[in-house]
Amino acid sequence: MSSPLPKELYEELGAMCRGEVYLRDEPGFEDYSTIFNGNVKSLSKAVAVPLDAQDVSKIILFCVKHSLSPSVKAGGYGTAGWAINGDIIIDLSKLAEVDIEPPHADGSFSSLKDVASANSKGKQALPSGSNSGKRRREDDAALRRYDQASRAVATFLCGSAGPAPPDEGPSPNVRRRIEVTSYSSNGSATPPSASSGSSSNVSNASTVATTPSPPRNGAGSHSPNGPPNRGADPFGYLDDKNHTPPAPPVGATQSVYAPSSMLRSWATNSGTLLGYQNLPPGQMALAEPIYPHAFVTFGAGMRQKEIDTYTARHKLEARYANGNIESIPYHVPFAAHPVGSSIMLLGGFGFLSRLHGMSIDNLVEVEMVLADGRIVIVNERDYPDLWWALRGAGSVLGVATRYKAKAFPVPVVFAGNLIYRFNAATTPSLIKHFRDCVKGAPRELYANVLLTAGPPGKDSLAVVQMCYIGSREKGQEFLAAISSWDGERCLLNEVDEKSFLHQQDSVAQVLRGKAGRQWFIRSALITSLPDDIINQTVLQFAGTPVGCTWLFELAGGAIADYEDTCVPKSQREAAFTIAALHQWEIDVHDDRCIASAEEWISRTLKPVHQGGPIPSFLGRHESPERTKASFGANWDRLCEIKKLYDPNNLFRNSFWPLNAEGETVEAYTHEPPTP
Repeated sequence: MSSPLPKELYEELGAMCRGEVYLRDEPGFEDYSTIFNGNVKSLSKAVAVPLDAQDVSKIILFCVKHSLSPSVKAGGYGTAGWAINGDIIIDLSKLAEVDIEPPHADGSFSSLKDVASANSKGKQALPSGSNSGKRRREDDAALRRYDQASRAVATFLCGSAGPAPPDEGPSPNVRRRIEVTSYSSNGSATPPSASSGSSSNVSNASTVATTPSPPRNGAGSHSPNGPPNRGADPFGYLDDKNHTPPAPPVGATQSVYAPSSMLRSWATNSGTLLGYQNLPPGQMALAEPIYPHAFVTFGAGMRQKEIDTYTARHKLEARYANGNIESIPYHVPFAAHPVGSSIMLLGGFGFLSRLHGMSIDNLVEVEMVLADGRIVIVNERDYPDLWWALRGAGSVLGVATRYKAKAFPVPVVFAGNLIYRFNAATTPSLIKHFRDCVKGAPRELYANVLLTAGPPGKDSLAVVQMCYIGSREKGQEFLAAISSWDGERCLLNEVDEKSFLHQQDSVAQVLRGKAGRQWFIRSALITSLPDDIINQTVLQFAGTPVGCTWLFELAGGAIADYEDTCVPKSQREAAFTIAALHQWEIDVHDDRCIASAEEWISRTLKPVHQGGPIPSFLGRHESPERTKASFGANWDRLCEIKKLYDPNNLFRNSFWPLNAEGETVEAYTHEPPTP
């Protein structure tokens, strides 16, 4: 145990900081010092909860004055434990604000230096719902409900799903009436008669059809003298002379849809299917956004899901083909849920990244507190060296308190899951089929394959996820290609038009992750997926314990366009992002939970490694060599900038693998212990 913070220092810190300060033996300390990974133990002396950048500056100066090390907690989703390893934890949860603005006439934006933060003196604090650490943990628990990604997947995995919150449902142009259809014993769909009560024949475990819906007649067209028909393309504005739709992958148009099959759920009592019907004609209109992008300002205490929810509700204007001015949602390119704001400093690869770049590529400005207590606004003009370095390594250089980032119009996505039973004999064929289908895919297409180990006595699953940033008509071509694999029966295919807000929950929904478990993450960037590595991967995965998930994400696209950050070009040109995401109960002691991830990433995949992982995927007990490899040829320049802005290594409770003298140190020196 660490020694307690002396009373006189506690009183000094409390007098300096407008926010609350909690000693480790006080009520509230545990609420603020808990993170997603339950297998780390904080030895911190106190938690300070600042209200704004000025508070953060005073806490930093206090730490420098008394030779105390700070650590920064901005979300608490990290699994390595750096956020709670300092003598003083700086919990940023009260820095909760968010706003969206269209660009000015000249394309510029309102600078953070001209807009006071929500909690600044003289401004009324925004209601953040986080009046206490306990309340914030309760809010987090609500944010970690992911059934809204897909009611069908929720039912498939859990046997039931709660009602959708009315204020977080799909936007009107993708809302569906739910029609319940029962399955006969041979797997054919039998629509209920109009006069019968469908509920009498339906179990409580319903899912979406396993057969993709055929393209609609007349899709994408509309009458010049009347409202567009129900097949109008909400992304039609992309189809001009300067934007030719990408050709479908080889074989896509010739592919035959996989036959429907009877649902085999992990839950009991499953044997039914939810089908969707479109809204009446005219409800789905051709939308052309007025603004190519917007700007979202948010505090470092915001969870990503809170930001996505805000921008989904606060839409911006769009012109529809019938002349009406309506609105569509804009979204910042984030990783999939759940993630805190620090993703904006460390990478951020998600559904929009192949089209718009990573999270760090869409930053335009950051408010940051430096190691000497200065509060600076960093952008491409001001502090250009820090601007280059903080996008990829910002957490080792200072404390980011506010962000401004680009957001892009996303009226609808064609997205969802294809779920198969994991079979060591056939799954290699599925992964190879997936690899070949996405080769040369357009930037609008995100796709991954997940292998997830099932609970005792249940099957493991192989899941293909796709997200086409566009309409059903175009996305259907890629779904047809991917779903043409016939090595196993598809247990569930619920790919359909969705709101992007709901799609953001999809990885977490399939992963079924829970806070408070033991977590271990390893990741890599790879150049290719050769057949022999796929075969070996599947054999290894067959021996993993429950809670292990291995992920193959298609990379490339716009990610490779950016060269002005510390994440090097070599990493950006990787073909796939790979991750082992392992979770298991606190009372389980199984060496395979860690060893299988290390074996797969460090040995099996080593022949196709492309440097180290994206920094946001650096995890617990990383070797210094892997951390340095994340920055490749940019490592030396990054070290110089770190020395310039943090010469005494104040922000050592981070992934940084060097001490103040520039000597390599092992991971355990800047991570909290395991209980």
